Amino acid sequence: MTQSPATKPTLPLQEMPRERLVQEGAAYLSNQELLAILLRTGTTNESVLQLANRLLVEFDGIMMLKEASLEELQAIKGIGQVKAVELRAALELGKRIHTTQQGERYSIKTPEDASDYVMEEMRFLTQEHFVAIYLNTKNQVLHKKTLFIGSLNASIVHPREVFKEALRRSAASIVCLHNHPSGDPSPSQEDREVTKRLVDCGKVLGVEVLDHIIIGDQRYTSLREHGIIP
Repeated sequence: MTQSPATKPTLPLQEMPRERLVQEGAAYLSNQELLAILLRTGTTNESVLQLANRLLVEFDGIMMLKEASLEELQAIKGIGQVKAVELRAALELGKRIHTTQQGERYSIKTPEDASDYVMEEMRFLTQEHFVAIYLNTKNQVLHKKTLFIGSLNASIVHPREVFKEALRRSAASIVCLHNHPSGDPSPSQEDREVTKRLVDCGKVLGVEVLDHIIIGDQRYTSLREHGIIP
């Protein structure tokens, strides 16, 4: 007499994020469930959902997780190099999709336009990043580049590096931006001095510095609006 094969126990739908995504759509999944799909497997002692939750707890949510390095990810028990690489790639794709403009080139005509272009990318950075956006004659974005990382000062932000890319791209003008990790975008004296130096160099080279914008947490300060750029 043959025995029927043992049936595999069926997990509740909330414990099967892949199946939930197929049936209900990705928008209905929690951050934990989406991470679990990327991780694929858990560890000997915990399910993939538990590992995903622990990852979120370790980084205090997805905002800090999106900046995690490979080394930081691999420091989490259960996250090896393969999982860390796949997570890092998925997080980077998310950032790029958010900042990629479809169709016509993104135009920057106001300080708010420039702020919107980089806010989600820059407002959570834990170090100061100096970014230049290079524009054509129609104020459309040709290129965006992070040029310096570290406390803003005249010795770090050298005009040579800022304008080298402008000349290479045949940019008509540039918008400079940097973030304040404190979240307060109030300009310092150093911010003002660096701005004036860049504006003067731009005049000599024929590349106008349209603005220098300081990015805070959902706030920004335009040094042109403050009268520092005439």
